[in-house]
Amino acid sequence: GAAFAAGGGAHGINVTAVSLFIAFVAITLVVTWRAAVHASDSTDNFYAAGNRIGGFTNGLAIAGDFMSAATFLGISGLIFVGGFDGIVYMLSPLVGFGIMLFCMAEPFRNLGRFTLGDVASYRLSETPLRIFAAVTSLMVVILYLVVQLVGAGTLVQVLFSISYPKAVIITGVLTTIYVSFGGMIATTWVQVIKAVLMITGITYMSIAVMDHFEFDLSEMYGQAIAAHARGADLLLPGGFLKDPVSTISLALALVIGFCGLPHLLMRLFTVPDGRQARLSLVYATGFITYVFILIFFIVAFGAIVLVPQYPEFYDAAGKLIGGNNMVAIHLSKVLGGNIFLGIISAICFATILAVVCGLMLAGASAVSHDIYARTIRRGHISEKEEVLVTRIATVLLGIAAIGLSILFERQNIAYMVSLVFVVSGSASFPVLILSLYWRNLTTRGAIWGGTIGLVVAITLMVLGPTVWVDVLGNAHPIFPYKYPVLFSCPLAFVCIWLISKLDRSEGAEHDRRKFDEMARIAFKNVSHAR
Repeated sequence: GAAFAAGGGAHGINVTAVSLFIAFVAITLVVTWRAAVHASDSTDNFYAAGNRIGGFTNGLAIAGDFMSAATFLGISGLIFVGGFDGIVYMLSPLVGFGIMLFCMAEPFRNLGRFTLGDVASYRLSETPLRIFAAVTSLMVVILYLVVQLVGAGTLVQVLFSISYPKAVIITGVLTTIYVSFGGMIATTWVQVIKAVLMITGITYMSIAVMDHFEFDLSEMYGQAIAAHARGADLLLPGGFLKDPVSTISLALALVIGFCGLPHLLMRLFTVPDGRQARLSLVYATGFITYVFILIFFIVAFGAIVLVPQYPEFYDAAGKLIGGNNMVAIHLSKVLGGNIFLGIISAICFATILAVVCGLMLAGASAVSHDIYARTIRRGHISEKEEVLVTRIATVLLGIAAIGLSILFERQNIAYMVSLVFVVSGSASFPVLILSLYWRNLTTRGAIWGGTIGLVVAITLMVLGPTVWVDVLGNAHPIFPYKYPVLFSCPLAFVCIWLISKLDRSEGAEHDRRKFDEMARIAFKNVSHAR
């Protein structure tokens, strides 16, 4: 938290940041008020913005939903310390976008209405698949919500000079208002505004860095090599990924874990058809690639040269105030003083709000649509009642997230981000992809295989360095790798395959028969339809 204060917050309120923060909140509340009219009683409008979002707008919203403050601050911090290895964090999600684009976008849009449960249960037994999809979605959502709200609390605490609990409550209440009143329409526009702000802010930051080096990249890299402890090795792999197993496991977690994130996949339901779903991902990939290239090749290396020149950013022990993740915030102070520091801080806050909105809507819809409307009420429910339940679920989720974030204020929560991708990649992704592409998948195989993947992933995560050593304080991990996806994901696929193959029940035959019907709808506009 101290990092945000480094350029002015510690000496009083940063007026620029607070003004921009208030302006952003005002604009988004007006958007929510207008969206509330359309989101009122229709589930289509509330969950999926009436399927009226175009490919370009949805692409911006997906980029806004994906590019969290952790992405911007974390990647620049990793490169600042380890150099080239940060590219794994940059390239892996882009590979994930490729998988979503070619394998998931069109069938998801054609099969699903609102949630992952709609897709997973299309040809399999509805009740168990919806419960499984809802439980895994909620695990991802709650873990990610706590991470985002802890970050938001720290930021708002400094911007407004208020206590951490109040800061978390402000953020949580705001996002609960956006989602419960405005639904997906308000969420979309919050994400679009935030994406535009982030793209603009990072573009300006990159131009300012390049201007410092007279637009000579080789000069900047030369100075970075001279300034960094690793020297020329800065541009070589091995900075913090020391062994191939860890590197591959991390990359796999980021690729396939990304493909199972409910708040991103839910955005595919907001467009009119499969073509627009694919177009959304093409635009989103373009926006995110642009931002990642600027962060990786310019912002981070500029920070390596410029930030160490300012002793006020370092504490008495010589460590960067606020940790390495705050290097981009310090760089903004170097480039534009308190005003630019305020702008970048406000953009980071807008980023957190946008991501939290997407998460809350995904979590609330899993509760209201998959569990309440389709499992408990078996579909015998009016749209008005379902929207009301979603709003109640949003409020309850908001209260739970605020409470957990206040509880976790002083905890090391880095493992929660890892766990999000581990749960998604070991449970959600195998079930979703096989439900689309493998005829012999059965309900029993999907549930048991997905559950085994989930349990093994969480167990290995607890026994690994992130929890066993960093959180629980043991000297050595029982399981040596931070990301167990390289082991838990293949295990999930093998268990799903084996259990489905051995399943000779009447329900299993029904699951297999429904594959052709599902494929006709899922791939209706694709030349290789089965």
